[in-house]
Amino acid sequence: MSDKEMSKRQQRKEQIRRKEKNSRLMSIGLVTVGVIFLAILFIWPQVKPIDAVVSAPEVNIPVSDFNTAGNPDAPIRIDEYADFQCPYCRRFFENTEALLMNNYVANGTVYFVYHSFGEFIGPESSAAAEAAYCAGDQNKFWQMSSTLYANQTGENVGAFNDRRIQAFAELIELNMEEFNSCLDTNKYADLIKQDGEDALAAGIQATPSFVLTYTVNGEVKTKQLQGAQSYEVFQQEIEAALAEMNK
Repeated sequence: MSDKEMSKRQQRKEQIRRKEKNSRLMSIGLVTVGVIFLAILFIWPQVKPIDAVVSAPEVNIPVSDFNTAGNPDAPIRIDEYADFQCPYCRRFFENTEALLMNNYVANGTVYFVYHSFGEFIGPESSAAAEAAYCAGDQNKFWQMSSTLYANQTGENVGAFNDRRIQAFAELIELNMEEFNSCLDTNKYADLIKQDGEDALAAGIQATPSFVLTYTVNGEVKTKQLQGAQSYEVFQQEIEAALAEMNK
């Protein structure tokens, strides 16, 4: 074999070696970029600054017990089915809830019970409901409810992610060890699921929806109200029920 042929063979070997080396370097580079991207994807949400947490206006909730307000023996019961991500539920909270509490719950006319609607809007719906129920263990369900509505920013956009829920709990001065234990064990997952099933069984199709229940001459009667109805609508329905009961 001539020196010229030997030189060409060596050149081809060198070209192949360089290609293999460049290929390995490119593969290592792509793997490194992928690892960095995944690290950013999973770590950044845990370390990025959270949006400012807003304090909720105080709402006077008479005789509250977990997710209820008022006297269980009141002549009228109102069950609310709602979603903390729902803008119309927030509207009810802002415009109507306090008036109902002050004028009908406080005087023993209405017993008011809140229910979530499971994951009606999405995963942050159940996360918020679980936060409210866990706060209820410390008799601060309604404070957490108000705080969730005050910090509502959209549907499944991170407004009720884990870090913000922690911030809400600290804002209303919960015992964080008890609160986190409740969340970590998914204590109220079954209740939230049952809320959704009960809502569907009651024919609820939208949030917020309300079921008024009262008894006339031994007959249980119900009336359903859908949407963020005004206080005047509730007043009309409650007064009509009282008149029917001769109260």
